[in-house]
Amino acid sequence: MRVYFHTFGCRANQYDTDVVRQRFSDEGAVVVDDPALADLAIINSCTVTHESEVKLRRFVRHVAKSGAAQTIVMGCAAALDDGSIAALPSVRAVVANADPEAVLTAAGMSLPFSAKRRRGQGVRSRALLKIQDGCDEHCTFCATTIARGDNRSRPVAELVEEARVLAANHAEIVLTGVHIGTYGQDRFPDPGRKPGVYPRQDHTLGRLLESLINAVPEVRFRLSSVEATEVDDTLAHLLVEAPRHLAAHLHAPLQSGSDHVLKRMGRHWYTAASYRARIEWLAERMPVFGLGADIIAGFPGETQQDHDATRTLLNALPLTYLHVFPFSVRPDAPAARMTGQLPPEVIRARARELREVGDAKAGTYRERRRGAWADGIVSGRQAGKVELLTEDYLPVHIRSEDWAGQSRFAVEID
Repeated sequence: MRVYFHTFGCRANQYDTDVVRQRFSDEGAVVVDDPALADLAIINSCTVTHESEVKLRRFVRHVAKSGAAQTIVMGCAAALDDGSIAALPSVRAVVANADPEAVLTAAGMSLPFSAKRRRGQGVRSRALLKIQDGCDEHCTFCATTIARGDNRSRPVAELVEEARVLAANHAEIVLTGVHIGTYGQDRFPDPGRKPGVYPRQDHTLGRLLESLINAVPEVRFRLSSVEATEVDDTLAHLLVEAPRHLAAHLHAPLQSGSDHVLKRMGRHWYTAASYRARIEWLAERMPVFGLGADIIAGFPGETQQDHDATRTLLNALPLTYLHVFPFSVRPDAPAARMTGQLPPEVIRARARELREVGDAKAGTYRERRRGAWADGIVSGRQAGKVELLTEDYLPVHIRSEDWAGQSRFAVEID
């Protein structure tokens, strides 16, 4: 069987696709890069925005027109499907989330699966390691929690074993999940705890990273996305003191710089001030610090004053890049039913203003780093050039003829 894979969405989705791809390869399937050559197309879907689902439907139709492949759609959008995805041309099955066995069963080739068999993709220098899935929070804009379910952390021993396997072919391992800052809170509750309160001292993301670094000190770990106020002292110490082992980079979702909007979003665990305080504490101690953030523009009830507060905070933060999402109604999320829905033209205008802030921040940081030497790891090859990713998440390109074939080396930022 010839199988084509395509992924929409986050790194957790990319990890899930890698696991399913590996499982199909183990059973003798041939992975192809063109849907026109495939017998089966497996598409991992995303539901984070309306646009992502529009792109999914468009792509499924494209695959149907490209050849004779049947399609299996898995992932978050699949978990919330009301039948519209299943009705698309050539769709054979819709599989909620990304259970490899369920996808194999839908393809008619199910055998027992073991995560220990995952080898990763040897042609890449960077690998993904999903440490948990699901989320216990209920942000009012998010349908992902509905699709993914509650927080479920993987055992430390299992993650260490997988990291050791991945380290044989990869110089960087990116820890990913849906809400990685809550790692371990579901696995080790205190029997005498109050409802919803978990111990944070022993079973945390920071402690997991210590275990991973001790087990595979030769690789560089990177955090995919983590809440700023969930960077505890252990994790902060590793970011400051162990740059060879943990990339000097955070992608810390902010979503809004207005406490009024954060409250409406259901993001109760931080304020604009506490976010800023934690980021500035880290920035003061890290000579190199890549910082990204997510922002939602035009959330229901967002006033001009709220928007101005967000823009002011973004200008004050040491950001090196910014992801701006115009608010998009997700029918399954509470925000879809909120009062104060803003006109599309207002949302677009506010998103444009925030992107301008992000572009200016990115340009300023790149210019400040120009000419400096960085710890680069190969992330791809294209058009006679090799791309490397620095510890602070800057892409750097060198000519292929200047590359000696190593996966990690010092590189000058251009």
